[in-house]
Amino acid sequence: MSLPAEKASELKQIIHQQLVKMDVHGRIREVLAETIREELAPEHQQLSTEDLIKALRQRGIIDDVMKELKFVTDGNEKERTSAPKPSTHFVDREPPVLKKSDGSKMVDATTMLSICDPVHMVLIKTDTFGETTLVASYFLEWRSVLAAENGITNVAVELLGVGTESKVSAGVLNIRLEMYPQLDKTLSPEVINTQFALERQKTAEKERLFLVYAKQWWREYLQIRPTHNTRLVKIFAQDENGVNHPVCSYIRPLRAGRLLDAPRQAARFVSVLGYERAPVIGGGGGKQEQWCTLLAFLCRNKGDCEDHANLLCSLLLGFGLEAFVCVGTKGKGVPHTWVMTLGTDGTVTFWESLTGHRYIHRPVKPDDPPLVEQPKPLYPYRTIGCVFNHQKFFGNCQPSDAVEVCVFDLHDESRWKPMSGEAIKSVCPPGSTSSVPPFPPLCDSTIDAAVASNEIELQLRLLVSEHRKDLGLSTVWDDHLSYLLSPALAAYELERATSISAGNEEFQDAVRRAVPDGHTFKGFPIHFVYRNARRAFATCLRSPFCEEIICCRGDQVRLAVRVRVFAYPESACAVWIMFACKYRSVL
Repeated sequence: MSLPAEKASELKQIIHQQLVKMDVHGRIREVLAETIREELAPEHQQLSTEDLIKALRQRGIIDDVMKELKFVTDGNEKERTSAPKPSTHFVDREPPVLKKSDGSKMVDATTMLSICDPVHMVLIKTDTFGETTLVASYFLEWRSVLAAENGITNVAVELLGVGTESKVSAGVLNIRLEMYPQLDKTLSPEVINTQFALERQKTAEKERLFLVYAKQWWREYLQIRPTHNTRLVKIFAQDENGVNHPVCSYIRPLRAGRLLDAPRQAARFVSVLGYERAPVIGGGGGKQEQWCTLLAFLCRNKGDCEDHANLLCSLLLGFGLEAFVCVGTKGKGVPHTWVMTLGTDGTVTFWESLTGHRYIHRPVKPDDPPLVEQPKPLYPYRTIGCVFNHQKFFGNCQPSDAVEVCVFDLHDESRWKPMSGEAIKSVCPPGSTSSVPPFPPLCDSTIDAAVASNEIELQLRLLVSEHRKDLGLSTVWDDHLSYLLSPALAAYELERATSISAGNEEFQDAVRRAVPDGHTFKGFPIHFVYRNARRAFATCLRSPFCEEIICCRGDQVRLAVRVRVFAYPESACAVWIMFACKYRSVL
């Protein structure tokens, strides 16, 4: 369609006026300078038209201009104008208007059939004390509903146990599946079964090829040094159902949205998830092999060190760090996993996923003269066999696998034997038909921290009063002193989460003011990752210092207790408890 000359001239004038009004030329100059400065490498300062258009679109400038230009297509439609928007890096879009439409047009059976992710179901048993046990983990193939005539089908699935009971039936679950909105056209069972068969064949072939490659890689690794067969090089690991997966498939960059704000907060979150070794049947002191899938780990709210390390590594990758899971041993040769990050400046940092502690690694140089001072390792790790994440796998082929002498230059193939990135990519997401499910997003905490704190505190007061009554002692609570303990508990959690200590001076000053001359103050803080008051009280009594406070005898004895629950994503929480007493000193 061509416009008359006068109309074209008028349109150009309107566009020019709008561009001047919005100062588009100035904004383009700003974007041009910023794009060259920030997004292009110093040696490639040539900015193409595509690069400029992309930058303008990302910053919303093109959208702003198009919104200001109103093309009237209906003679009855009135011209609408709006005030120009300020220059910003955030695209200001109007909320979409949802229009009524035929729901069946929103889905297509063939497209749905290509979605091969199963529904992961986890069965958890919780006892009266709040202890959780993983009963079953099942992957439901839901696409059979695409062949149901009325969009409804019933499925009976047998749930098997986990770990050492993975071959034992836990029960039968009847499931009703309904497709909503209903499909215009269903697929035939033959088409669906053919799709399943093709997917299984494709996955099996990729896993077979990776297994062949892994065996060849292992043979080459042993040829470097025969003693490598004693190193903890973990290529495959069993999940809770006893199925082997490449260890790299247990890692995936995981973004926590607004639930976690920083890597150290993520480390704190992982550390307050409970630690429990996989149960072993029989003696021998062996370690049961079980790496839980993320959903099973989060639902159970506890797991082994491998589960913690996998989750922490995934979260650190989500925060943009170069993170790896390390497999090795700690003191007394106990197998262990932890996380390592490599800084752009070469800094090697170890993250202990069970505690949230961080350690800077500085290798010892055994060839240096004896008089040269060597760094003293503060970390508990003894040996290291391999490191890996979702894209890379390296076997340690240095002469010694002792962590203190290891150099973590992963690009040096004389020190670290790499696996093929393409081989790992073929069996690990993204872009693969993997038997490991996608990671579920983290959920916000369901715990009301203030309510939980009050409940635990009231229960502890009753338990302390009953315990002292059994000893023939009366109990008088000092509510003001109890309240003064709060800053200390907040400071303890802050230090655990950020390694920053703050607020201790104010706490000490407040306590001095609350304790009269001639009186003695004693306090005992303790930390838990569960909310069972009776269990926590029993643990506290096992400490001589805490028992001395709870069972305090003397003149004008006043007791105090303060509980502070810090909620984290899922059902994780850090529970700080502080018992205190003040009494008149009698010489």
